[in-house]
Amino acid sequence: MEDKMIKQISLFAENKPGRLASVSDKFKGAGINIRAFTIAEAGDFGIIRMVVDDPDLAHKVLHDSGFTVSETNVLGVEMEDVPGQLGMIAEVLGERDINIDYAYAFVTRTEKAFLIVRVNDIRGAVKVLDDAKIKLLDMSDVQNL
Repeated sequence: MEDKMIKQISLFAENKPGRLASVSDKFKGAGINIRAFTIAEAGDFGIIRMVVDDPDLAHKVLHDSGFTVSETNVLGVEMEDVPGQLGMIAEVLGERDINIDYAYAFVTRTEKAFLIVRVNDIRGAVKVLDDAKIKLLDMSDVQNL
């Protein structure tokens, strides 16, 4: 089951010009590639959530640079890049009382779309999505995007 989860890096940072550039620069120096990210602002601070190709190194680089950083297990859900796919996944989870805490998505050149989701019951979500024959990404998939 653990192989169906991917690690997300969450970074708590001041909401000011140059913070994302600083994170990006640190990653560039360490050879870390960001695969997907989202930023949520909360006044003077924000949360940057990222899926990267080397989350353990990313955590170390950010922590050693003085950032407040954590790792969270999330799911990477593969879906066709067509209308209705997000609704179908939300319905499959909702029917089993699995709540989506937050999500963000991206599209690749392969005509597939990927949804990163944090849910209230990750093990239950893995089972439900597997049962529904919905493909989940693992860390090797993330590294190869």
